[in-house]
Amino acid sequence: MSVDLHWFLPTAGDGRGIVDNSNSSNADPRTAGERAPTLDYLTQVARAAEAAGFTGVLTPTGTHCEDAWLTTAALIPLTTRLKFLVAFRPGAISPTLAAQMASSFQRLSGGRLLLNVVTGGDSIEQQQFGDWLTKDQRYARTAEFMQALRGAWGDAPFDFAGEHYTLAGATTSAPPNPVPPLYFGGSSEAALPVAGQHADVYLTWGEPPAAVAAKIAAVRAEAERAGRTIRFGIRLHVITRDTSAEAWAVTEKMLAGLDPDAIAATAARFANAESEGQRRMTALHAGSTANLEIAPNLWAGVGLVRGGAGTALVGSHTEVADRIEEYHAAGIDEFVLSGYPHVEEAFWFGEGVRPILARRGLLADTPALVNA
Repeated sequence: MSVDLHWFLPTAGDGRGIVDNSNSSNADPRTAGERAPTLDYLTQVARAAEAAGFTGVLTPTGTHCEDAWLTTAALIPLTTRLKFLVAFRPGAISPTLAAQMASSFQRLSGGRLLLNVVTGGDSIEQQQFGDWLTKDQRYARTAEFMQALRGAWGDAPFDFAGEHYTLAGATTSAPPNPVPPLYFGGSSEAALPVAGQHADVYLTWGEPPAAVAAKIAAVRAEAERAGRTIRFGIRLHVITRDTSAEAWAVTEKMLAGLDPDAIAATAARFANAESEGQRRMTALHAGSTANLEIAPNLWAGVGLVRGGAGTALVGSHTEVADRIEEYHAAGIDEFVLSGYPHVEEAFWFGEGVRPILARRGLLADTPALVNA
């Protein structure tokens, strides 16, 4: 079996250090990091990912970054085959409008859209979008949203009556071709049935392999109860170099650039986070810079100042390939990777790790590294 490799589009800014504003509602995306997320720079990242052989790029959602739909639409004519994993929130858009936007995107891009449905794990940020539901209510709404979205893509007008949505004759001018797969993540008890019953790909943040395997088993059981099959993906940063020592030296440089007060403030902010996934990320380091290698080649240092995905695969190209193979053996089919800065790290991975995975027969059919 093969794996799909995706990269990340840093629409909140980029730099050589850990960009720490990913979940900050006060962040200004025009000045974030050392490299602002201009169209010119994001084009460089997208083209680097395409040249390095990645299938697609994840584009985040939230008040901290540029809008995912608009940004990726602008990149369609500036790329050739790269797919766009567009993250968006059901609470901010109707299912019918999302169905229409996705259908249009597929036609304009030649079928290069993937969809990441984000329930939203922080009520304060959700309220910025005018969404006042509780977390469990948001997951229930997400389940309805996925049903309604698929219904609007059907061949006939679709009626739907639920607690959160009531639709009469929902449709689009033409169904998307192909229908984009729905990616979904969440670690709370309310999230797992939604994943099993409605998602095509369940995404988890980068916990140690045993914890990831347990989560996969739980979601797979939900899918089996619903008579469905589902794929699994993982979101990780990556620092890969010709030698292990070179890679770990990068982490030391990153740690040296972090403000201890910022580390403490981030740990305090997320220790009792509403998001179960965020609490799990924070628990991996507990606000301490000691013992950050929480599993072989798995470094929790990114999460010291960054919300969301907080772990990185660190090591030589062979070691990183070994860890990817280990996660794949645990059930992971898709890897959504990123690295600081995103242009350079895409090539480190594409030139160093990708050939090893190809030799091991682990890659899906994507082009080899080409000149950018």
